Amino acid sequence: MAKPITLHKGYDIKLVGEAEFTTSDLPVSEVVAIKPPDFPGLVPKLMVGEGDEILAGQPLFFDKNNPQIKFVSSVSGEVAEVVRGSKRRIMEVRLIPDRGERRYVQHEPADPLILSRENIINRLLEGGCWNYIRQRPFSLIANPEDTPKSIFVSCFDTAPLAPDLGYIVDFEKENFQTGLAVLNQLSVGNLHIGVRGKASGKDLTESDFKQVPHEHIHPVQGPHPAGNVGIQIHHLDPIKKGDIVWYVHPQDVIIIGRLFREGRYRADRVVALTGSSVKAPQYFRAVTGQTLASILNTRTKADTARIIQGNVLTGTTSSADDFLSHYTNQITVIPEGDEPEFLGWLTPGIKKLSLSRTFFSWLFPKRNYQLDTNMHGEERAFVMTGQYDQVLPMNIMPVVLLKSILARDIERMEQLGIYEVSEEDFALCEFVCTSKIEVQRIISEGLELVRLEG
Repeated sequence: MAKPITLHKGYDIKLVGEAEFTTSDLPVSEVVAIKPPDFPGLVPKLMVGEGDEILAGQPLFFDKNNPQIKFVSSVSGEVAEVVRGSKRRIMEVRLIPDRGERRYVQHEPADPLILSRENIINRLLEGGCWNYIRQRPFSLIANPEDTPKSIFVSCFDTAPLAPDLGYIVDFEKENFQTGLAVLNQLSVGNLHIGVRGKASGKDLTESDFKQVPHEHIHPVQGPHPAGNVGIQIHHLDPIKKGDIVWYVHPQDVIIIGRLFREGRYRADRVVALTGSSVKAPQYFRAVTGQTLASILNTRTKADTARIIQGNVLTGTTSSADDFLSHYTNQITVIPEGDEPEFLGWLTPGIKKLSLSRTFFSWLFPKRNYQLDTNMHGEERAFVMTGQYDQVLPMNIMPVVLLKSILARDIERMEQLGIYEVSEEDFALCEFVCTSKIEVQRIISEGLELVRLEG
């Protein structure tokens, strides 16, 4: 195992509503939807029409910018509807699943250890699994024509109420190992695995990675965002202008492994339903595109709750009418903070989370908090307090970088490390920001600007 990395900056947000280690299988909902907006930068071109019969693993649309990359159905059945937005942009391809056994497009199972890199790429493209491989910078789907300098898989998640990846991988260890073997071939031996520094409970350990050289298994110790793949890349293989690094989530590694072991695109995933507004937080096995209503069902406590696909820091506000997005592994439900608090700053704040010692809650460091969506303020000018530096474990000047983005100074952005960052790495900065600045939105705009014009 490689030399441990210890991070001192960051913060663990402890919330009420962690999922218990119980997993229930959900029946497929009556309608399933694959959503092109789940894939940043995608310009979709339809390959099916309403009324067409389809198999699981059959292409529904492809990327006009890179026609090799196809997006396939997660179920067999019939194309029910193509939902379009403004300028006829494709928003959803809705499917009516078979009520009986799922039918698949069949591929030949294959051992990745005896396949060439080119054969593996072709198999991933044909099998509909290429879109699980994403790249930094820009967090886009990787280009199969590129050769990355390394591939990263972070096998632990430190975000609030994040699913336990060791628990999830334990269901399908053989598929996980096969998926890692695929990535190792793609990376030409530069596959890097991030594991928790002090493994405990169900955390993955060195023995779970038979296909990876020991020196490429990296223990990372510290508070959130230690589990972010971007933080691990920054400390292990930093990205400069022109560099490309690929990364894959462990659940997506399993789906890739199924394609090679079972010869089919099986897009089932284990989703953690978490948050203080959930009656009994736990895990569910669902299919990509399933309705959120079928997962939430009667499991939430109140109507005035916010449903988030992802965690409270980086997730997307959603609704019960929405569908499970392509990369979603967690659904969080917390109270909607729509009630003003009169002179709240005068109270002792025993139950209020604070990184400073403004409230007496600092006397109870192990307490879990029941937070709502209240902002407790509105946006105002930057305050130079060093708050961002306390929670961002990167050798980057966050405020200066943000100001260069606001000034649209591309040269300055590149000097300050724009290629190394992503929105999720700055989520804690936004959480602690006294000025209530939408830090993640600014980073996103900066990345888009350098992608188009840099």
